[in-house]
Amino acid sequence: MKTFDVQSVGIDRPFEDVFGFIADPANLPKWTHAFKSADATSAELVTPNGAVPIKLETSTHGAIGTIDWLMTFPDGSVGAAYSRVTPDGAGRSIYSFVLMAPPVPLEALEGALSAQMDILARELTGLKALLEA
Repeated sequence: MKTFDVQSVGIDRPFEDVFGFIADPANLPKWTHAFKSADATSAELVTPNGAVPIKLETSTHGAIGTIDWLMTFPDGSVGAAYSRVTPDGAGRSIYSFVLMAPPVPLEALEGALSAQMDILARELTGLKALLEA
């Protein structure tokens, strides 16, 4: 059973611009539909049952371009997302995102990851459009 998915998008903007935008957790609601709001320590995650407050930890390393998130849910379960911005010549970047399966029961895992893969593909297309505008 697959427990992760890796997707990427080329963005016609310099590394510093792309990294700076994505590394700021306050920008998450601008390019992902999963977040109603976010800051350095917390977020409101959008679910089919409404917004859920979570703890959010954003870990960044500008020298190598990594931006990772740990999300602690009210029930104590923890979800993770890992990403990286890579320079691609002058004025271009590649954004890669490792989507991990959500912390759901095993029987729901396959469907949940599959649905999130489709959502991520649309969000990366939206992120590209937003940053290139």
